[in-house]
Amino acid sequence: MQAQDVMTTQVTTIEAGATVRQAAKRMLERRVSALPVVDAKGRVIGIVSEGDLVRRAELGTEAARSWWLRMFAEDGARDYLRTHGASVADVMTRPAIGVRLTTPMHEVARLMEKHRVKRLPVLEAGRPVGIVSRADLVRKIAVAPAKAAPRAQSDRALRKAVLAQIKQSRVDTTYVNATVEGGTVHLWGGLRTAVEQKALRAAAQAAAGRRKVQDHTMVMPPLVVAGLGAV
Repeated sequence: MQAQDVMTTQVTTIEAGATVRQAAKRMLERRVSALPVVDAKGRVIGIVSEGDLVRRAELGTEAARSWWLRMFAEDGARDYLRTHGASVADVMTRPAIGVRLTTPMHEVARLMEKHRVKRLPVLEAGRPVGIVSRADLVRKIAVAPAKAAPRAQSDRALRKAVLAQIKQSRVDTTYVNATVEGGTVHLWGGLRTAVEQKALRAAAQAAAGRRKVQDHTMVMPPLVVAGLGAV
């Protein structure tokens, strides 16, 4: 199993020159806890997460530095930028730890554990083509068979067909993902309306044919949807 088998293909990014306020708003709007940071050519150069925004002057949450740490001017200046800098470039973590489409899942898990991160951008020629999160790994575990099924390539081809059909359905797939395990299609995430949920199922079934489709999605409460539009 590889990163491309579980990754979410909807990737929300932010430009390095954007403001910290814009990054915070985008996280709220897209309901994500981290954003890959891209340069003018769309290449990932860093990542900004909720953790990077916890210690901020606006919140009065800057950590007090001990006297001996103040002796290291460069470290002190870097800390000041992270808590007072106005741009994403000032606060982001760099370089971003990314993986390839073909990176094995055990390597993805190892990198998450080593770098203590919850998600990794999936890169192709330096540009993000997907993102794989801890939640994607947990979902895969939840539906994994007791024994590995010798159908990885078939499952991958089916998932590609399902994602392509869903894309044509005009459903808002911002919070939606699809995985395939042993020939069964699994739909995950949240949708804005019951109509979109039905359309998603129909699109998945159209691609799956006689194969089984299991819908684990939910319709988001009206207050949540209204809140997203108001940000």
